[in-house]
Amino acid sequence: MGYIKRDIDPLVLEVAKSYSAVMITGPRQVGKTTTLRNLLGEGCRFVSLDSKENRQLARNDPELFLSLNPPPVIIDEIQYAPELFPYIKMEIDNGAPPGSYLMTGSQMYHLMKLAGESLAGRAAILRMSGLSQHEIHGSGECLPFAVSLDCLQKRAGYGKPTDVLGQFERIWNGSLPAHISGKHENRDIFYSSYIDSYIDRDIKDMVDLKDDYLFRDFVRAAACRAGEMLNIHAIGSDVGVSDETAKMWLGHMEKSGVIFYLRPFSNNLLNRTIKKTPKLYFFDTGLVAYLTKYSSPEILMNGAINGAILENYVVSELIKTYTNNGLPYYAHYYRDIDRKEVDIVLESDGEIHPIEIKKTASPPTGLANVFKVLDKASVPRGTGAVICTKRELSALDKDTMIVPVWAI
Repeated sequence: MGYIKRDIDPLVLEVAKSYSAVMITGPRQVGKTTTLRNLLGEGCRFVSLDSKENRQLARNDPELFLSLNPPPVIIDEIQYAPELFPYIKMEIDNGAPPGSYLMTGSQMYHLMKLAGESLAGRAAILRMSGLSQHEIHGSGECLPFAVSLDCLQKRAGYGKPTDVLGQFERIWNGSLPAHISGKHENRDIFYSSYIDSYIDRDIKDMVDLKDDYLFRDFVRAAACRAGEMLNIHAIGSDVGVSDETAKMWLGHMEKSGVIFYLRPFSNNLLNRTIKKTPKLYFFDTGLVAYLTKYSSPEILMNGAINGAILENYVVSELIKTYTNNGLPYYAHYYRDIDRKEVDIVLESDGEIHPIEIKKTASPPTGLANVFKVLDKASVPRGTGAVICTKRELSALDKDTMIVPVWAI
């Protein structure tokens, strides 16, 4: 299988025409380097800081490194040598043409902070995730998800319908290109190697890790709680580490893009909301299924975490529709002290759109009643949605769409 066309491709080409520096950040092995080399690699020098020699030179003598690797150049894994940023800034200020410095990095938040300090206004910074459902199974243009009939009909036209088992096959297989493309067919070996590489190349670069196996168990403990409200103490207790250590390790997992959080929605008119506790998600559901030891899509579909991992998948896919278009997303969840909960509260165009995620193919009529808890918010409530395993686009009532998971 050749290059898998990415939804972010047009955006990468666009910014490379107007910015001297372009940086693509994202978790390890999501296709950052492949994308740059495929789109912009012709006539472009390539240098990877995974190489210890390159890394040492870039850190110790960044000016010489850039002289030996003149633009246009792709610098892979630039997080290993942040010393390069001030010198790239000087080159840009001296008139480096668009597309001169193309960079990738796996430590997203750390990189964005460093680049923001040195390259503010000079670099286009794009976030990249694993393959989206649309990239693997769909066709046509990539649209940001919106709860409107017109948008949902277009999405349904671009998607590839599947049944419940087919949807859990997508969830179980995950989103990493090297596995999806068939390059690495043995899923268990692929994910085991992925974790080893992640610990060796990302985690050990950020923290003095004394026990690789303990950290691996910690990642597994976090995966068991994907889709749940964050409980740092419970995750740490599962493997016998302190709350302080658990918080630090989760922070590093977030910085490297392995996990992300959905923050609670609240405003001054919804004072009964639980305001501080986020919900924990993994960027790749295939990794969650591997870590929680589900050996097949069928077993996962009927397993204890089927609802949580489906929610994780939907939230991740929804966010990809925004990041692949270079757009910010305003997605939260709602839960109050009465345990009334809305899985996603999507803010768009001056309205909030409540979304429920259910495994069922036949959502009951009263399912959307919980959306009324948002009516007291200072932002008006717009059309809501139930995202579920129903085969076709439909409606629960005039204010609530029924959206198949495959149509996200």
